[in-house]
Amino acid sequence: MIEVGRLCVKIAGRDAGGKCVIVDVLDDKFVMIDGNVRRRKCNVVHLEPLSEVIKISKGASHDSVKAEFEKLKIPVWGTKPKKAAERPKKVRGKKKKAEEAATEAKGKKKVTKKAAPKKAKEKKEEKPAKKPEETESVEELLGGEGEVKAEKKE
Repeated sequence: MIEVGRLCVKIAGRDAGGKCVIVDVLDDKFVMIDGNVRRRKCNVVHLEPLSEVIKISKGASHDSVKAEFEKLKIPVWGTKPKKAAERPKKVRGKKKKAEEAATEAKGKKKVTKKAAPKKAKEKKEEKPAKKPEETESVEELLGGEGEVKAEKKE
């Protein structure tokens, strides 16, 4: 029942429910499948054979399997190659300055993110520390302005 060209339905895994064809018999338990599933090695226990058989050679390519499936009006698994995106080039040092000058000459300024200017911290006038003998209130020790000022003992 398991032979090259036999149509099957995959009953387990990611591609469950997809129709496929046996492309190659690897051993008693494994076969190579292709069709409306990913082309891969598959356990025969995960396949439900159908009564139909298509004429393909052993180890047939994906294109020949695709052609046979289109004759039977069965959709085929396909992947589209991705277009390679052009990577931006890193420009450093003198080249960067030259490039910026060239873009300014053309009238196109590059938008660059600049850090926000840091605000200058206001320096508080520090009062000279008073000796405990010179103060009478707790408020003055803590930096508060007290009403009573102590006189210096000399």
